[in-house]
Amino acid sequence: MVVVRRSVPTAPVVRAAASLYLAEAEAQGIKAGRRMLYVGPEAASERIAGRLGVAPGAEVIARRKVMTADDVPVRVATSFFLADLFTGTRIAEPGFVRPSLQAALTDLGHVFGHAEETLTARPAEPVERETLAVGPGEWVVEILRAGYSADGTPVHVLETICAATRHVFDVTQFPGHDEF
Repeated sequence: MVVVRRSVPTAPVVRAAASLYLAEAEAQGIKAGRRMLYVGPEAASERIAGRLGVAPGAEVIARRKVMTADDVPVRVATSFFLADLFTGTRIAEPGFVRPSLQAALTDLGHVFGHAEETLTARPAEPVERETLAVGPGEWVVEILRAGYSADGTPVHVLETICAATRHVFDVTQFPGHDEF
């Protein structure tokens, strides 16, 4: 069975990589892969709308990809963006954003302010079971990260669905402040 480690919080050197997942997995000796599933408009779910400050059902831009470890699907990650800010930019174009999504956001004038991240464990939904090739009754860990600019504008919401049995979440603390 393949198991991928995900650090919480993510080390700055990893967060600065073109792909957080590829950098983390390759450092673990895993053959990492990713494939774009969808880029385009989508109706915001209630939890995504709340993070982006729009009404549920409002059109947002979605960028959905699946990540693999040793050719096994382990995560589905979807980035959500406000349509009125990002339609007509490279954020809304098909394919992976080069050199990185963070660079594109910075190029568009968005300065990072803060982020809020929640983790939820729950049974996999049917589309998640299919995409991640998990059986009925298997669970996923949902990581929902909302990133806000320095002026408080919701810029990027990242929903990552991880096959729970294929992940270990390492929790680190600030150097010199490690406690049991």
